[in-house]
Amino acid sequence: MDDPERRARLRLARTHRVGPVGYAQLLARFGTAAAALEALPMLAARGAGRPIEPADPRRIDEEVRRVAKAGARHCLTGDPDYPALLAEADGAPPVLIVRGDLSLLTRPSAAMVGARNASAAACRFARGLAQELGQAGVTIVSGLARGIDTAAHQGSIGSGTVGVIASGIDIAFPPENEGLQARIGEEGLLIAEQPPGTQPLARFFPQRNRIIAGAAQGTVVVEAAPRSGSLITARLAAEAGREVMAVPGSPLDPRAQGCNSLIREGATLIQTAADVLEQLRPIDLRALRSPVQGWGASPPEDASDRERAAITGLLGPVPVAIDELIRQSGLAPAIVQTVLLELELAGRLERHAGARVSLA
Repeated sequence: MDDPERRARLRLARTHRVGPVGYAQLLARFGTAAAALEALPMLAARGAGRPIEPADPRRIDEEVRRVAKAGARHCLTGDPDYPALLAEADGAPPVLIVRGDLSLLTRPSAAMVGARNASAAACRFARGLAQELGQAGVTIVSGLARGIDTAAHQGSIGSGTVGVIASGIDIAFPPENEGLQARIGEEGLLIAEQPPGTQPLARFFPQRNRIIAGAAQGTVVVEAAPRSGSLITARLAAEAGREVMAVPGSPLDPRAQGCNSLIREGATLIQTAADVLEQLRPIDLRALRSPVQGWGASPPEDASDRERAAITGLLGPVPVAIDELIRQSGLAPAIVQTVLLELELAGRLERHAGARVSLA
């Protein structure tokens, strides 16, 4: 795509209330980001909510300048080097900011996550496992957090590691990993979704986790407490149709409860690198997503007032699957997509993992 269209796509992606699903549907419907930007006010008005204002072009110019200053670049969905597995994951980011070697994600890949307050034994195991997998040609994906993430990166830095961060590409977090983060950007691959200068706020970590899970063929959890971010990553991996693996631990250690629960629920028990390699089968991208969820779904169509009322009446504060809305409404998927998009742009709809939606 030419530079004006790239700028327009970046502007569309940075527009408040345009999420990853809405972004893809807008491009499918209008063909170009420039046309989609022009249509945003009209679509939001149909959703009977708040007006919407496209992102300021000056803000986009500043972002492009800061990305270049950080030695990074933008990678958009549709670019030939956008990670193929991630593109197929639910809610794949329209825009990535990357520094390093994107070809690392064309190799077999495994995400490794775990507790920030991990035990010394678990960190040693994670470091050794990542090293062995790297020597076998597997790229290790993790989140540059303290504990297991750091150990995984340290073990795979020489063979191929990908660090996904919740801040801007120019901000190191945690501070003690500044050197490791810089080295990953030079020798591996560093990925950020947020614009430069963005601080690592709590709400950005689940978004980072979906990239970690979506970019890899499977996720290995080494140590995790119940209700931890690592278990969120494992759940996202399962929802994306990827392998979920867990290292068992002592039932006396609270940090092992999450992994033991995953195994009880069906995750593959991992003890060696050979166990992981056995699970990393080639993935058929065509089998990962349903037509309703996928980027290739039919473009949205105009909906009537009656159809809008029917779909809105089926929605409430409890998340519901989009395919359930299609079944209960009896309307075409493209019509349902249209109404949901209008509600989202109007600030009246929230999207959840697993292709579920609710009224805001």
